Amino acid sequence: MARLPRLMKRGRALEVLLTGNDIDGDLAERYGYVNRALPDAALDAFVDTMARRIARFDKQSITDIKRLVDASSLPPNEAIAAEWDGFIGSVKRPAAQQRIKQLMELGLQKNADIEKRLAYHTGTLGD
Repeated sequence: MARLPRLMKRGRALEVLLTGNDIDGDLAERYGYVNRALPDAALDAFVDTMARRIARFDKQSITDIKRLVDASSLPPNEAIAAEWDGFIGSVKRPAAQQRIKQLMELGLQKNADIEKRLAYHTGTLGD
């Protein structure tokens, strides 16, 4: 959560986090969640070409670029720790435990449909 608003801005981050809906590759690209969305058939060639190109560059330059981009774009470690603590606290709440129990009864971690359509199934749970 500390990183998401930096990627896609506050409103879109809230939409993603509060609804829990899945988003497809095209929408993820438009929101800034991913760099680009590619058809499955094009993915391997694209990644291979990009990796080979980057591998030709000076390693120290790559390291410096990544460090400088990280410094200006990533939240501090303290924000990540606070986020993790908040997540763990929320999962321990009775309401969350009840919903997790309902998902497990539906087949979470066993039924592929529950895993693939988690947003749908989570949205149909009762109180």
